[in-house]
Amino acid sequence: MSRSAFRSRLAGLLAAAVAAVALTAVEPAPQAAHAAACTGTSGVTVVVDFAALGGGVQVACALGDPATGLAALQGAGFTVTGTSRWGLAFVCRINGQPTAATEPCVNTPPVTAYWSYWHAPSGGSWSYSTSGATSYNPAPGSVEGWSFGAGAPPSIAAP
Repeated sequence: MSRSAFRSRLAGLLAAAVAAVALTAVEPAPQAAHAAACTGTSGVTVVVDFAALGGGVQVACALGDPATGLAALQGAGFTVTGTSRWGLAFVCRINGQPTAATEPCVNTPPVTAYWSYWHAPSGGSWSYSTSGATSYNPAPGSVEGWSFGAGAPPSIAAP
């Protein structure tokens, strides 16, 4: 390759790289979740209460219209681990809690130490879910709650 052909090719590559950087700066990738309650019907607010595990309460927004409670939990940015026996049909860990040393997630955890699942209208009262997170379809503007322990609702009011 001649020196001028090399320079021409190098200039083309640099121009492409600059264009790619400019496009990235102008159009960042959309975020799947916000670390706050949703506004209006922009999505489903998710509240996860880690207090029984030595943590606090986290609130996030799953934007859009998630098809299931599990999709809302994941869409709000939480990582979920199911059980070996039931998969994600039974939520065993949220964000790695409880730890594998405490709960191996083989079968369903005991009734004194599990993630209970709750629903509420925005600003309303918590209601224990009679459906599993994979079969419940939360409406945009509603609030989903998760609380670890013996089945008590999240320790904060539904935002």
